[in-house]
Amino acid sequence: MIENEISSRLPVEGSEIAVRTLPGRAPGVMWLGGFKSDMTGTKAEHLARWAAARGTAYVRFDYSGHGASGGRFEDGTISRWLAESLAVFDRATAGPQVLVGSSMGGWMALLLARALASRGEKRLAALVLIAPAPDFTEALMWERFPPPVRQLIETSGRFLKPSLYGEDPYVITRDLIEDGRRHLLLGAPFAVGCPVRILQGAADEDVPWEHAMRLVSCLAEDDVVFSLVKDGDHRLSRPEDLERLIAALEEFV
Repeated sequence: MIENEISSRLPVEGSEIAVRTLPGRAPGVMWLGGFKSDMTGTKAEHLARWAAARGTAYVRFDYSGHGASGGRFEDGTISRWLAESLAVFDRATAGPQVLVGSSMGGWMALLLARALASRGEKRLAALVLIAPAPDFTEALMWERFPPPVRQLIETSGRFLKPSLYGEDPYVITRDLIEDGRRHLLLGAPFAVGCPVRILQGAADEDVPWEHAMRLVSCLAEDDVVFSLVKDGDHRLSRPEDLERLIAALEEFV
């Protein structure tokens, strides 16, 4: 925990969502983590220390089935995690916000922006996306799975996908895949209504840089800057990567 950071739990659709809030000035920063990651990772912690030093408001949380939050990971869907993200935004932030989304968190940030726009709310100052993975359940999972894996998911309802980042596999469920199709963004132009900054590693094996470029082509109406880190991997957590992240944020904070 960072000094002055407040830990709380928000009930959202039957799950207790763990939230950490650092009071400070607006615009605030809200962290949206990746698939099976948590709010104590390198980037989220680095942002907490940066925000504390600047006196900037900062909110981070764990989706259900992740980190310190309740619920089972295999019960998670894009709809559920989006509802939790929206609840944290509504109940734990105030004033203008910069959304920082990493990997799946990039998809969440884009969906959150769309949800806020649909109700006429204009609190977003910017989106800063790190290796954003919109539509990953379809484009980066289902479309790449070989036929036996697809059949296994359809018949048994789940597939244990090996992870590059730990011994425990990812539980990929049929519900996750099918629900993801309700939230697909790529393939047609859309606008988020605020500046977007994208940091992407060229050596990313999980979210290829070409996938992130598809997102850029869809954001035709927005102010978008795409930064490709030639030797960067998916995590973009090296000191030089963290400096790039802070530089992107300081344009708006």
